[in-house]
Amino acid sequence: MNLSIEPVSEAHFAGLHAALDTVAREKRFLAFTQAPPVEQAFDFYRSIIANGGCQMLALRDGRVAGWCDVLPSHGQARSHVGILGIGLVPSARHLGIGAKLMQATIAAAWAKGMTRIELTVRADNTNAKALYERLGFEVEGLLRRAFRVDGEYFDSYSMALLRHDSMTMIESSL
Repeated sequence: MNLSIEPVSEAHFAGLHAALDTVAREKRFLAFTQAPPVEQAFDFYRSIIANGGCQMLALRDGRVAGWCDVLPSHGQARSHVGILGIGLVPSARHLGIGAKLMQATIAAAWAKGMTRIELTVRADNTNAKALYERLGFEVEGLLRRAFRVDGEYFDSYSMALLRHDSMTMIESSL
């Protein structure tokens, strides 16, 4: 397996959109249950690049196997905060790719001056929660009935990573 972690580029937009749609249609990991229309998604990806955002891709044998981004929160008082999103296609899971992808993206977010990274994870996604905890994220709260998929509600955890708490852990794992 040839794996590379690299910043998003226009050459990978179609593969990124396909990966997003694959993960979204599983209805377990994302707020989306299908990818947005292609042009809307491509415009979003272009805005990430134009604004110097932190979005990394895992390329497995040249194909997009996953993504991780840390995008800015809204409001001047939260300019130090990024919101993390991640997804891996099923064949890329349980291979250590998610950890490598997150480590690279978190390092890029720190380099941009962020000092807090937040995420939300469904309570039933125990594998992802365990990964986040291994990388230093801590649970800050339980969000009851935060997701509803096909009429069924799911709780989620609000988690965060603070730069001063995590620098050594992230840097030592790179």
